[in-house]
Amino acid sequence: MISLLADPATFAVVAGVLGLMVGSFLNVVIHRLPQMMERDWAMQCAELRGEAIDPAPPLTLAQPRSRCPGCGGKIAPLDNIPILSWLILRGKCRSCASPIHFRYPLIEALTGVSFAVSALHFGFGASAFGAMILLAALIALTWIDLDTQLLPDDITLPLLWCGLAFNYSNGFSTLHNAIAGAMIGYLALWSVYWAFKLTTGKEGMGYGDFKLLAALGAWLGWQLLPMIILLSSLVGAVVGIGMIAFRNHGRNTPIPFGPYLAIAGVIALFWGKPLSLFFIGVNL
Repeated sequence: MISLLADPATFAVVAGVLGLMVGSFLNVVIHRLPQMMERDWAMQCAELRGEAIDPAPPLTLAQPRSRCPGCGGKIAPLDNIPILSWLILRGKCRSCASPIHFRYPLIEALTGVSFAVSALHFGFGASAFGAMILLAALIALTWIDLDTQLLPDDITLPLLWCGLAFNYSNGFSTLHNAIAGAMIGYLALWSVYWAFKLTTGKEGMGYGDFKLLAALGAWLGWQLLPMIILLSSLVGAVVGIGMIAFRNHGRNTPIPFGPYLAIAGVIALFWGKPLSLFFIGVNL
C-alpha cells in the first residue's frame, strides 16, 4: 500500500478522496460547534444566576444524526456521499425538496482539492499529512468566522499545539522557530489590538485572531509571519473597501479577519519560502 501511495498521482487521488470525506465532517463542525458553544454559554449563565437548567437533547459532533433543516428528517447514508449526493438530489432534500445550500458541496470540494494539492506539493510523507491537518482546520475556522465572527478555542488552541508537536522533528520549521512563531504571532496582533483600543476606544479585532496567528506561527515558523500579516491585511483591506463601496457595508460593521489570515496562511504554506526569496532575497 505504501509503495502505491509513493506514486504522486495515486497519492493525490487518495488524498483528494480523503479530503472529500473530511470536508463532509467539516460541514458538521462548522454547523454544530458554534451551537454547542452557545448552548454551553447559556448553561453557564443560567448556573451563575442560580436558574434551573432545562434538559436539552444531546448536541455533539456525533449526535444527533444529520438531519434536514427543513423537515427534520434523518439524512440517509446514501444521501450523505460528498458532492455526489448533492448532485444526484439536485441540491434538494429527498423528503421535502427543501434546498440544500451550495456551500456544503463547496466545502467538500475545497477540502478535497486542498488535500490533493498538498499531496502533489509535498509528496508522500509527514509534510503532506501535516499540511492536510492545517488546511482542514483553516477551512473550518474560515467558515465559522464568516458565519459567527468567532474563532473557537476548541480549534485554534489544539491547532497551535499540533503545530509545535509537528515541528518537534523539524517539520515545516525548527522547534525553536515554531515556538518563537507562536509567541510573536500572538503578541503581534495583541499589540495592534491594544494600540487601536487605547487610541480609539474601540476593539479592532478579537482574541481568536491572536490565537490563529500564533497557530500559524507554530506551524510555519516566525520568519513567515510578516508575509502572513501583510497578505492578510492587504486582502482584508481590498475586500473591506469593496464591501463598503459596492454592498453598502457600514464602516462600523465588523468584518471577520480570520478568513484573511487563513488565506495568507495557505499561501505561506505552499509558496512562502519562494516568495520570501523573490521579494526580500532571504532563503528560508
